[in-house]
Amino acid sequence: MNNIRLYPKKRKQGLTTMEDTQSVATLMDSTTSKIHQLHKAFVELESHRAITLNLKWKQLEEHFDGLQRSLKRRFTELEEQEKEFETKIVQSKELIEKRQAVVIAKEQASLERLQEKRDATVSAIAIVLEKQKKPYSAEPVVISSEEQGDLFFLEAKPIVFGAIENYAKDTRKHPKNAIMEVQSYPELVKLCRDMDSEGLHKFISDNLKHLAAVREEIPLALRAAYDPASLVLDSLKGFYPSEVSNSDAKKDTNLLGLQRTCIMLMECLSILLTTLEIDSMSSIISEKVKERAKVISKEWKPKLDELDIGGNNGNSLEAHAFLQLLATFDINSNFNQDDLFKLLPMVSRRRQAADLCRSLGLSDRMPGGCS
Repeated sequence: MNNIRLYPKKRKQGLTTMEDTQSVATLMDSTTSKIHQLHKAFVELESHRAITLNLKWKQLEEHFDGLQRSLKRRFTELEEQEKEFETKIVQSKELIEKRQAVVIAKEQASLERLQEKRDATVSAIAIVLEKQKKPYSAEPVVISSEEQGDLFFLEAKPIVFGAIENYAKDTRKHPKNAIMEVQSYPELVKLCRDMDSEGLHKFISDNLKHLAAVREEIPLALRAAYDPASLVLDSLKGFYPSEVSNSDAKKDTNLLGLQRTCIMLMECLSILLTTLEIDSMSSIISEKVKERAKVISKEWKPKLDELDIGGNNGNSLEAHAFLQLLATFDINSNFNQDDLFKLLPMVSRRRQAADLCRSLGLSDRMPGGCS
């Protein structure tokens, strides 16, 4: 009697193809005819009575019917699973397309906001440049503090642009009398002579009510230091305390005050340098000092990458301090000009933005220049 195959050959693992599905369906349809053939063979075998069979045909038929029902049920389940899988694939593709559309829309919106901020930065710097063309300015100086949400107004005074240059000429003629001009706060001279950067920070913090007057005398007091540049670099310690996160730093008023003082001291050193002859300048900003400044700048630069360019509203202390460090110690050539230009929107609302633009050699990138 011919062997009758009731099950399909085992297929390799993988997804059921349409060809496999049709083969299984065809095999199932032929099962009934196979059972009939088996019945005839069984009747023929029974008629010979050559052997005694313990099984009755009814039992075999019930057994095969059970197998057939089980096979059909399993086949139906597989078909349903296949349809469900295909449905999920379609849904996944639609979801991916929707998400891609959302991402593209967000990227476009971010680019538009960034462009608006850049345009605003260019406009703000252009306004500052326009004001600097005027010989006098009676507008109050406004220092904005985004972290505290306050605005601090210093007393409005006539500002004669070019006064620093005139002052530089006078002090070059009478360098010995320069320190003698520090009359209101002689403590500053002692702190600078002692190279006491911590004491200098504390003195400035204790005299915030007279900050404008203190600021005017710091460049003169720095002359008393045997190494003014090193003193200013020493004062930068603690600008980025390791135990304070960026988010917590924005809420720490003491740290914010320290950071503002660091920036002011670097600016005062720049003013001092303008009063010196070229030979004296090179002795203050020596190669050793520049190397120290480069080390600090390399430590600060990665921290700027963590900042949100649009989240500081053009008033970033961190970006200002970094750019001021490069300008004061003349080490901007160690960094890519494109990277420096990208930082300008972060300081666009700070009054020193135009000066930094000129000092860093970015004038040619601004409409009309920074001169």
